[in-house]
Amino acid sequence: MSEARDDGIRKDPVGGEPSGRRTGDPLPLEDVGRLVDMLRDSGVGEIRVRQGELEISVKAKPEAPSPGPPPVAEAPSNEAVSQLEPPAKVDGLHAVRSPLVGTFYRAPAPGEEPYVEVGDVVRAGQPLCIVEAMKLMNEIPSDISGEVVEVLADNAGGVEYDQPLFRLRPEA
Repeated sequence: MSEARDDGIRKDPVGGEPSGRRTGDPLPLEDVGRLVDMLRDSGVGEIRVRQGELEISVKAKPEAPSPGPPPVAEAPSNEAVSQLEPPAKVDGLHAVRSPLVGTFYRAPAPGEEPYVEVGDVVRAGQPLCIVEAMKLMNEIPSDISGEVVEVLADNAGGVEYDQPLFRLRPEA
């Protein structure tokens, strides 16, 4: 926040140095630009500056994915929908999906054995892998009992929300 000084000149709200502005003067556009730069560099979600009756709030926009083709206005065909969202069961196999966006790890730590291998029989609630998100390691448990038939994600690779990670053959 800006600080009033004895001479009526405020400190610069961004760098703390005297700005040469009087208390009632509006915040110059270059200071707003510096606030935007600070926000981008700091990684915080929002910066607010109040000067007299003027208040400026700068909010970070979530990073947009790389631009792709423009959206199509027509409805997708049934075939296109099935390719985008594979069903929970394919050929009687159950897909264990990622509950969050992050980095997929098959083992609890580098150099250790994977939680599960193809052919292993797992119980509901048994950890299958880790998905790291925002420096937090999240164990992903099996939601059913069954045999691991396929590992669908690459170790140390990125995964998306609801992306299939494993295919399991449910217990009979």
